[in-house]
Amino acid sequence: MMNAKILLVDDDPNIRQLVNLYLVKEGFEVAMADRGDTALDAFRQTQPNLILLDLMLPGMDGWQVCREVRKTSNVPIIMLTAKDETFDKVLGLELGADDYIVKPFDMKELVARIKAVLRRFQQPEAASDGKALSFPGLTVNLSQYSVTFMDRELEMPPKELELLYFLASHPNQVFTREQLLEQVWGYDYFGDSRTVDVHVKRLREKLEGGERMGWQIKTVWGVGYKFEVK
Repeated sequence: MMNAKILLVDDDPNIRQLVNLYLVKEGFEVAMADRGDTALDAFRQTQPNLILLDLMLPGMDGWQVCREVRKTSNVPIIMLTAKDETFDKVLGLELGADDYIVKPFDMKELVARIKAVLRRFQQPEAASDGKALSFPGLTVNLSQYSVTFMDRELEMPPKELELLYFLASHPNQVFTREQLLEQVWGYDYFGDSRTVDVHVKRLREKLEGGERMGWQIKTVWGVGYKFEVK
């Protein structure tokens, strides 16, 4: 984790300087960009291990940058937002953000968040190296971050795929929304169960017809969800 490369995208030179100094002191390599459009060039050139992404940027806002990055990469993204900005947590998740932190933030908290996200990102890949889950018409490969459904590879954001993989790796076991938040997102920093509900809804839309092959993501009313296999 140490020597991980961080891409810091923020249009405030004071924040860039302060965060850069602190992260370098903590052993990270840091690349920087001050605009959304140039951030994409910096991302392609530096291939960072994590992106710290300000929400309000000139050229292209943080939402757009996140959306563009997610078209080609699963790199962890932590959104930086000001206190007076409205951050839609569910939208952030749908676009593929892994966490967010509100300015002004404590540097120790920022570093703790970075390390936590990097740990969560690295663990599933290490644990699933070379492994894939297979059911009739469905293959979920976490090490390659790919899902094949009815002989067609699906486009799926990282957290959707990780949620599907977690549920499918525990067939017929019921999990509460809080347990899923903890297992898939690491901790309940998003704080409401809509996060899980939104992801389950999108998974069901993409995997429509799975019940005819003997499996489905099923709601257990009053409890949560399970990947049911008949």
